[in-house]
Amino acid sequence: MSAVPTTRRGLLQAVGPCIAIAAAAPAGAQEAGWPTRTVRFVVPFAPGGPTEVPARFIAEHLTRRLGRPVIVETRPGAGGAVGIQAVLQARDGHSFVFTTSSVAILPAMQRNPGYDPLQDLIPVSLISEVPMALLARADWPIADLAAMLRAARDGSRRITFASSGTGSTTHLAGELLKQRAGIDLTHVPYRGASQAGSALLAGDTDLLVTGLIEAMPHVREGRMRAIAVTSPARSPVLPETPALAEAVPGYEMLIWYALLAPRGTPQAVVDRLAQEIAPLRTGTPLAERMTEVGARLLLDGPAPLAARLATEVPLWKQVLPAAGINPE
Repeated sequence: MSAVPTTRRGLLQAVGPCIAIAAAAPAGAQEAGWPTRTVRFVVPFAPGGPTEVPARFIAEHLTRRLGRPVIVETRPGAGGAVGIQAVLQARDGHSFVFTTSSVAILPAMQRNPGYDPLQDLIPVSLISEVPMALLARADWPIADLAAMLRAARDGSRRITFASSGTGSTTHLAGELLKQRAGIDLTHVPYRGASQAGSALLAGDTDLLVTGLIEAMPHVREGRMRAIAVTSPARSPVLPETPALAEAVPGYEMLIWYALLAPRGTPQAVVDRLAQEIAPLRTGTPLAERMTEVGARLLLDGPAPLAARLATEVPLWKQVLPAAGINPE
């Protein structure tokens, strides 16, 4: 779930200078005249990651719209749980979590992540979504998706796939493919997308699952070949590459980014935030750049994010045990 550094820099330069029920307002939260002080977006990952890019752009936009500073604070740790817990503990009506689809996966990965996404978090809005790509080296002898699936099903060869780590979104995309397609692929985890990509280029693995943003430079330069994308339909930036759903009906896995509030945040505040960011959806540098890198800017309010969580939280609690991944 990360973008290559050059992509991050380019985007930052380009963009420049319901499930949970809202309980009573926490102490310090005033619906009338909100915000009354600095608003905080907590990104629960290390500084410099791709989640920070839209978070900072939206924070700058909101600072102008709300008349109060909106700051971005990175709080990494425990796969994102540390930052989410910090927001839940604050519950001050001015702290929000700006995170990824990992928010729906962590409860299946950790016995006690410190939060229940369906009870402790209020959806504000999906921010964006981007597919992943299934990549092979340019000289890999298997020509296309259909041939790869045949080889994986008939056992004519052992096929390995690299990911950015056990339990990562890229790993789970491969596990979901194995389960939905009824095929056998051997997972080889690496410490991050960069190491996984290097392993593929060195011939240490057959395939790589990675975000489309990371994949595109390698594909454009001819070092890697896109076998498929994980979106339900083909990506506009790779129109000749099939979606996995074309061969594996119903397959879909997207990396998504979202803004959520802690339980107890007034619904009026949630609605205000969603309304203020919605105009960024079209005709802005952020929207244009997202399109260029194969992502889709959403900003469509609480309901679609609520539906996404309601679907994905139970999904991963089924997929992970079937893949032999037990909560720690």
